[in-house]
Amino acid sequence: MTANGFRKYWTCYLFLLPNGLLFLALTAVPVLCSFLLAFFDWGGKELDLATFGFAGLSNFAELARTLDFWYYLSNTLFLMLGIPVSIAIHLGVALLMNRKLKEIVLYRTVWFLPSVAGGVAILLLWQWIFYPDGGLLNTILAGVGVRGPAWLQSEMWAKPAFMLMGWWTHAGGMGMILYLAALQGIPQTYYDAASIDGASAWQAFWNITWPMVSPTTFFMFITGCIGGFQAGFMNAYVLTGGGPNGTTTTVSFYIYQQAYVNFRMGYASAIAWVLFVFVAALTVVNWRVAGRRVHYQ
Repeated sequence: MTANGFRKYWTCYLFLLPNGLLFLALTAVPVLCSFLLAFFDWGGKELDLATFGFAGLSNFAELARTLDFWYYLSNTLFLMLGIPVSIAIHLGVALLMNRKLKEIVLYRTVWFLPSVAGGVAILLLWQWIFYPDGGLLNTILAGVGVRGPAWLQSEMWAKPAFMLMGWWTHAGGMGMILYLAALQGIPQTYYDAASIDGASAWQAFWNITWPMVSPTTFFMFITGCIGGFQAGFMNAYVLTGGGPNGTTTTVSFYIYQQAYVNFRMGYASAIAWVLFVFVAALTVVNWRVAGRRVHYQ
């Protein structure tokens, strides 16, 4: 960039400056510090500079042989199995919200409302729903002759309960809006031509709708996988404390425990960077494999 070019666009750079400074202060510098901290020991009952010392790769070596980490990673991957179901729910709701009805704006608003509610408030509501005795879900199951489990206290049912809660919470959220925008961008002439050729509703969906919304599906799958590795902290912290027996402890909650409960900042930073490697690797694989099946107009 020449001096004349900078003077020409100085107003643009001036407007970008506050955001750039905030990015450096709140993102770039902390990320760099966490990377450096991963190679140091800093811990104890209280964070004291006297306990600060170079550790080399010992934090990563300890992480590789710690069975708890791999167990919590498997918990995270198990919860990510709900991503395809979540995508299907988003698409199904968007198809319903794309219909030409007089009250469709009201329906869209009602479906979107849960996604703007406070996270902790929603979790406390679901805690009541999952109560083993007197909870809404088990009461409904008892009405049809089924004895419900102790959802959040059961090693078998705690993770499925988290997945069920996530599906409901995000059913009318940003995924629905993205799919709705994609559906409204499909030319009606495609469906008219399919109707003239005698295509059924399923054939029209599979050969027109599904390929045309594939960029949105690809985007949601990529961001869902990235968010899936990072998710789970708030649910575990509020509802189960990571239990029972670590069943609902995810990698993000494990990082919190090591950093702010055990005060092992170096070890927690190492976990965070290993998590980053997993996220980056999965994103590259998704981009190369699933990206080939995306149909762009």
